[in-house]
Amino acid sequence: MSSPLITLVVAFLGPSAITLDLGPRRGLLPPWYLPADLLGTPHELAVSLAVVVGLALGAVGVWICLRAMADGWRPHHRRLFVLGSSLSTATILVPPVTSADVLMYAGYGRLQVIGRNPYEITPAEIFRSQYDPVLRWTEEPWQDTPSVYGPITSWTQWFANVLGGENMHDVVFWLQVFCLVPFLVACAGVVWLAHGDPRLQARAALLSVCNPLLIWAVVACAHNEAQSVMFAVFGIMLMRKTPFGAGVAIGLAGCAKLSIGLYGLAMLWAYRREPRKALALCLGALVPIGLAYGVWQPTALFQVLRNTTYVSSGSWVSPVYGLMTQWLGMTTNSSKVVLNGVALCLLVVIAWMLSRVLPWRAAPGLRPGTDPMTDPITVALRTALLLSVGWLVTSIYTLSWYDLIAWVPLAVIGATQLDRLFLWRGALLSMAFVPGRALEVGPALDLLSSRMRDTFSPAVQIGVLVMIVLWWRRMWLLPRRELKAMGGLARPQGSALLPASPGTPSGVGSRSASSPGSAT
Repeated sequence: MSSPLITLVVAFLGPSAITLDLGPRRGLLPPWYLPADLLGTPHELAVSLAVVVGLALGAVGVWICLRAMADGWRPHHRRLFVLGSSLSTATILVPPVTSADVLMYAGYGRLQVIGRNPYEITPAEIFRSQYDPVLRWTEEPWQDTPSVYGPITSWTQWFANVLGGENMHDVVFWLQVFCLVPFLVACAGVVWLAHGDPRLQARAALLSVCNPLLIWAVVACAHNEAQSVMFAVFGIMLMRKTPFGAGVAIGLAGCAKLSIGLYGLAMLWAYRREPRKALALCLGALVPIGLAYGVWQPTALFQVLRNTTYVSSGSWVSPVYGLMTQWLGMTTNSSKVVLNGVALCLLVVIAWMLSRVLPWRAAPGLRPGTDPMTDPITVALRTALLLSVGWLVTSIYTLSWYDLIAWVPLAVIGATQLDRLFLWRGALLSMAFVPGRALEVGPALDLLSSRMRDTFSPAVQIGVLVMIVLWWRRMWLLPRRELKAMGGLARPQGSALLPASPGTPSGVGSRSASSPGSAT
């Protein structure tokens, strides 16, 4: 709880290196903050250090809660949900922090209001030639970049501008609302997926709506990640009842953000032995996808693929990319082509390794006696976790708010080594972008952010990859050698895919995941 409260205080102090400047206010509409002439501009290093400390406390706090749950602590999931919802709602009453992306969302919506296509023209092309009361408040470095978001996300950006008028402050508030509501709905869906198991529901609430890393990355920074995840969660919830409805939901998710297609692949894999249901899923997904990308915004599909041309700071790729371009003399384009190829290969390898060690735990609501390996929700959740983790930890462009797609299935599947790995991965990625704006800062803050972005965060991201490999090696290769040493016994077919041991039916704690028995 201390982590979101620190964010609230920093944002309430007003525009700074961390808190966005939203321009003039009108009326009493949030976000609220102290007037600049009351305390002056907050010291950039002080607010940055406060946020870094808050993120560390948040990660440690979740880890302590997981250990306490493994030792028998049983918080009520409704209380956790109310607590997380209250903190998230309070967060949108103050300005967004550390990322200026929400200003670009407002800019893309403004382009639509004035009759321009955000997939074909950039905000800078307008405000550099004429005055615009909204576009003038956008910040670098994306002012010359067309929108890379799906048509549904573009619609919310347009609607926020309709509600907010020609005032950036008011437009941003409505964008914060369109971030908060899908986040809370998606988290409610995560808790529902754990229905019937109070301990698992408590874990689901803790790692979703009550997770300070997600409150920071998604809500406080006002990113639109939850819009696609909300529809995807709906799709998974429908899989036992209507494959076509599940397809429509995942299609809508893809219309918000195309990377959620990983969930679509997971859902299709869950129906791989039922061709009719797989066909119904595909047909359902084609309806919104075809209308959105084929009829409404045909240029959107090409723009949303632009992320493959970027390399993000703080990722495992960052030092490798610097080595290739600065020391090996490779061009930026050729380096990105090579790294994208390596990342794709690593994705397959990491996903396969995880498939060998992740436990098969039946999703709640499964009829007694039913094999979880034939249950579409169980298979979809597990496969979504494999693919999303594989993509997040190997991609050349990865950011902390992207992790929401992994926390959703991770919260429901139960305790694994990934709990700890994603806590530290998310914390360091968030710290790497404190501040995350293209601003001139003093030498002390520049040194702090540079070390976080170029040294500590890449080291942790590489460490996550290494730990996954070691986990696979310890849980898969070593037992096989031990079996051979005991008389050449063959591994029983599917033994790496059995449910958790009887002592941990829900997998709600994190201590159980550190013992071999919890994953085999």
